[in-house]
Amino acid sequence: MTAELVRGQNHTLPQTRLEIRVSAGSPVVAGATLGDENGTVRGAEWIAHPGAHRLPGLEVSRQAAAGHRLAVDLEALPDEVHRVTVLLALPTGVGGPTRFGATAAPFVAVTGLDGTEIATFTLTGLDAESAVSALELYRRQGAWKVRAVGQGYAAGLAEMLADQGLAGAAELAASIQEAVARSLARSVAPPPPRTPEGDRVRHASGPSDPHPPTAPQPQPAAHPPTVHQPTVHQPTAPQSATHPPTAPQPQVPAHPSAVPQPAAPAHPPTGTDPGTQTAPAAPTAAGPINYAHPRRQHAAPPPPPPAAPPAEPGQAPQPVAGDATGWSMDERLYNQIWGMFEDLARAAAAYRSAVDFAESRMGQELDRSLSDPRNRIGGTGDRAREEARAKRDELIARAREVLDRDLAQLAAEAAVVEPALPAAYAGWDNPVWHAHRIPMELPMALRIGDLHLPERTDLRIPLLVRLPLERGIWVDSGRTASEAAALMDTDRLRRLAMETAVLHAARLLAVYPPGEFSVHVIDPAGSAAGSLAPLVDAGVLAGPPAAGPGGVASVLAHLTRRVDLVQMAVRAGAADALPPDLDTGEQLLVVNDFPHGFDDRAVTQLRYLADEGPSVGVHLLMVADREDASAYGPVLDPLWRSLLRITPVADNHLADPWVGHAWTYEPSATPPGSRVLEQVLAAVTAARRAAGR
Repeated sequence: MTAELVRGQNHTLPQTRLEIRVSAGSPVVAGATLGDENGTVRGAEWIAHPGAHRLPGLEVSRQAAAGHRLAVDLEALPDEVHRVTVLLALPTGVGGPTRFGATAAPFVAVTGLDGTEIATFTLTGLDAESAVSALELYRRQGAWKVRAVGQGYAAGLAEMLADQGLAGAAELAASIQEAVARSLARSVAPPPPRTPEGDRVRHASGPSDPHPPTAPQPQPAAHPPTVHQPTVHQPTAPQSATHPPTAPQPQVPAHPSAVPQPAAPAHPPTGTDPGTQTAPAAPTAAGPINYAHPRRQHAAPPPPPPAAPPAEPGQAPQPVAGDATGWSMDERLYNQIWGMFEDLARAAAAYRSAVDFAESRMGQELDRSLSDPRNRIGGTGDRAREEARAKRDELIARAREVLDRDLAQLAAEAAVVEPALPAAYAGWDNPVWHAHRIPMELPMALRIGDLHLPERTDLRIPLLVRLPLERGIWVDSGRTASEAAALMDTDRLRRLAMETAVLHAARLLAVYPPGEFSVHVIDPAGSAAGSLAPLVDAGVLAGPPAAGPGGVASVLAHLTRRVDLVQMAVRAGAADALPPDLDTGEQLLVVNDFPHGFDDRAVTQLRYLADEGPSVGVHLLMVADREDASAYGPVLDPLWRSLLRITPVADNHLADPWVGHAWTYEPSATPPGSRVLEQVLAAVTAARRAAGR
């Protein structure tokens, strides 16, 4: 399964011959440095770059490009090499962007030689940096691992190389940029565009041409399909698995102002038959290309949001929804939410570190003052204690002042972003659900709850998981899950867990195009009939909830067969040989009250679906108490570890590996008395009926 990394997270590499694929919003320079056991680069001969693109066990691209493939053979590296750092930098002097904040977030994937993704990392949060250390491959106790770094450098390549201990970093950085400029000068320009009449645009200027045309700018490669999310958002939001690749997106201009606008309305005008809708008119010679599909109800990527009004002197700038980088509003909002999570994590970490420092300093001062026995009696000792405590309180007050300022800015941003979120990212109380239409394309991610820290519990960050789901979800119905669960009646807790699963299933149905997502339910004892009623009444399930040993065996056999057939077809490259009755859309299996009603064969099939299903579009959503499965012993431990655990009540079980915070997870719930769930499921039913599904 693919591991989607966040800054600081590492992952074991299962093989030593690898490919590192880079995709960026504009041409970048890709290189790699070799480091010893201390991470030091011993000389220029330990750096692979466009001017010296090949080292033993390492080969990089010879010029700047929006997409790169770096070849790595870890076993062929010199014995003294313990670290390989992948570097990205913006080329200078070529008229492109000068900072990563002005282009789409770079994406890096570590793959096997067959293209199977091992780990991925999206470098979000970059701004003024023009060079960045993206990934590290490092040796630890004889095994190789990959770590997501994402360390940016505003001063560019020279600062980055100097940070790795290289002597003469500035001279080498200049030579690398010179080699890049030479390779760009030698590169063949893309063919010029055609006019609507088919004539070529002139690409050479004559004496009578007062405005010679500029060379066409290279277009960024389409964003590769990623298979993401932390042990939290997830922070790390816990998630990671492979899914079938989606069709590549059309190339889009790198500059936001050049985003094309649709030449025709997305919906046919009144009185027009959608089946006979005419295609948009061809663009004029000076007009932008229209990327809108004539038969889909969506437009080209939206233009960037309006810039925030200038702030008053001494005041923080006003937040704007969607002001992060991205090729669509969904991607910008997704990256902005990630940025909010990182900002909150950093602010809380800085405050906690300041408090620890203040406490430690007070202890040291007291130890020094009271180490002299003469100061332990009389007023000297008391004054020393008061002074130490006063200094501690002052340091903590300063840190709290900075924290409150940062949290106020984040709260203002959250107040702007939350109402602007699309349905897939929005809470159930967001009015967007009341006007929701089933989309024609899959969104980037799905909201499954909120995260917050004790420093400010009312500041909630959406917990998003990437789509298609990269790992299954486990809704823990056990009373030992948290303090709130321990105080709750067992039956009520299990009912809440199943209702949580129903809400997630409904949300998935609502964000997938009609007919491209099916939901199966296993309820061995029929105990979840009340919670499942909204799905059953709306008719959105693939079949009635399976009950009894026969029903459980039938559903598991059906989904296991689908996984087997699709895997064989993919490996053989014979997708057209699949049986015509096989549903190739995404499948979700909701399992209630596991492991009750499951024999050994059924348990084995469920583990198989959890391991192999996500890569071919079969996903698990389990409602279970781990304590109930204790009779199976450790055989089910891999199953639990492969699932993203959430709870039906608030719990602080999600920990991000970046700064180590324990985040409190709040499950998504519909407002009391609201009928938004029934309205959304009715929209799903209507969309399927209109699509003939």
